[in-house]
Amino acid sequence: MDTLVPAETMPHILNHCHTIAIVGLSDQPHRPSFDVARYMQAQGYRIIPINPNVAQVLGEKAYASLTDAAKHEVIDLVSCFRNSADIPPVVDEAIAIGAKAIWMQLDISHPEAATKAQAAGLLVVQDHCIKIDHRVLMSRGLLNTA
Repeated sequence: MDTLVPAETMPHILNHCHTIAIVGLSDQPHRPSFDVARYMQAQGYRIIPINPNVAQVLGEKAYASLTDAAKHEVIDLVSCFRNSADIPPVVDEAIAIGAKAIWMQLDISHPEAATKAQAAGLLVVQDHCIKIDHRVLMSRGLLNTA
């Protein structure tokens, strides 16, 4: 599993990607995806839930897929709370909708899909928690504050 990310990639993503589609976002407050989404929303990011089984999460309309969401929203970053085996089609959709980056949460990686995303021009993070990394980068003064 390749968890090495160039030092400048995460701050660049978090400073330039303000609309985050979260694939697999649960509407259950005890789930990690909900906790991370709530945190990122509180930090000023726009959250777009991608989950075909819910109508809304954290006050935002949920969409069945990235493709459906992209008909109504401009998505900068795709954050994945799916099993590693489910990542290739998510990457394909992220490429198709013109996302700038894909972020696979802790314990999620797919080297082949990551390579494909990078070849298409997306920035890629694997096996990292966006909430944890955001907190660390904020404490180091590496993120813009609005």
